[in-house]
Amino acid sequence: MNKYNDIEVIINNKRYTLSGYESEEYLHKVASYINNKHAQFRNKDAFKFLDAELKNILLQINIADDYFKTLDKLEELKKENESKSNEIYDIRHELITTRTMLDAAHKEIEELKKELNEAQKEIVRLETELADAGKRAN
Repeated sequence: MNKYNDIEVIINNKRYTLSGYESEEYLHKVASYINNKHAQFRNKDAFKFLDAELKNILLQINIADDYFKTLDKLEELKKENESKSNEIYDIRHELITTRTMLDAAHKEIEELKKELNEAQKEIVRLETELADAGKRAN
């Protein structure tokens, strides 16, 4: 289990203590994300004239929007992953079927080679008999 961390961060020019079992790096990442959101809003002229409560609500709405867009993207990626997994399964199945057919074809080729060899031996035997019969007829 991770150890409990208390770290000081500055969010929107104010000092806060973040606590949790997450790593210090993660807690800094969270604070950085919030600071970036504040910076995005501070750069908008209309935001400067709003009262503190409305600023906070807009910031919270924006963070919630990011959260839900991320959830949607995650769901989309899960569906894409499932689709790719099914595609891989189908390709593997096709590969196994093709290998089985290839093995059967190789086996049939070997059997046909044996038959060809036996037929060639039979031809040589019959030609020899024919030549011997021709010699005896003379």
